[in-house]
Amino acid sequence: MTETAARPAPPPLPDDAPHLLVVDDDNRIRTLLSRFLSENGYRVTTAASAAEARGRMEGLEFDLIVLDVMMPGETGIDFARSLRATSSIPILMLTARSETMDRITGLEAGVDDYVAKPFEPRELLLRIGSILKRTAPAPQKAIESVRFGDFTFHIGRGELTRLGEPVRITERERDMLRALAEQPGETVPRLALAAGGAASERAVDVQVNRLRRKVERDPANPSFVQTVRGLGYRLVVTP
Repeated sequence: MTETAARPAPPPLPDDAPHLLVVDDDNRIRTLLSRFLSENGYRVTTAASAAEARGRMEGLEFDLIVLDVMMPGETGIDFARSLRATSSIPILMLTARSETMDRITGLEAGVDDYVAKPFEPRELLLRIGSILKRTAPAPQKAIESVRFGDFTFHIGRGELTRLGEPVRITERERDMLRALAEQPGETVPRLALAAGGAASERAVDVQVNRLRRKVERDPANPSFVQTVRGLGYRLVVTP
C-alpha cells in the first residue's frame, strides 16, 4: 500500500458503520490504513501491539481485526491463536508476500483470510467486505404475531383476537401490546410504554391494569402481562 495525495475529509460515517481494529507496529502503515479505511466507510481504531489491542477490546466492540503477522513480542499469529480461545471475531491477517508458512500457520490459528504485503487497496477492501458479509449474523425474521393463552396479537395490524374472535382494545392498549409483543419475554421499561413519553409512569400502570382485565383470567395475579418490579413489564407468550 502506498501513500496518496491529500484528500478532502470524508463525510460523517453512519452509526452502523462496521468498526475495524487495525493492529500493526508500523506507525506509517497504521496511519495509511486508518485513513484509507475511514474514507471507505469504516470506523477505525488502531493499536501498535497485541497488548494494546487487548486494551482497546476491553472498552470497545469491533466487527473485524486487521492484524499484522510480524510484531515484536507477541506476534500476530500468537495473538490470533489466543483470541480464538475466547472469541470468534473475524481476523484478516497481513503477511509478507514471501512468507507462505506464515499464511498457513495463520489459517491454522483461526484467521479468516490474509492479504500479502504490499497489497492493492482495492483487494483489501474486497477481502474485508467478503469476510464481514460471510460472518454477519443471519437477519432475524420480524415477528408477525404472538400468542398468549387463548389470545393472539397481530403486531402489524394491531389486532387482538381470542380463539379467532376479535377483542376490542383502545388505541393506547394497542400501542402498549405492540411494544410488549415486539420484545416477547423481555422487560419493557415503563417510559417505553408511555404515549410519546407524555404519560406518567402511574398512568402506564393504570393502563396496564385495564389491559389485564381484558386478557387475564385473574388480573390481580397476571400470567401474561407481568410486572418486573422497579423496571417495567413483560409479555409472557406461548411457544
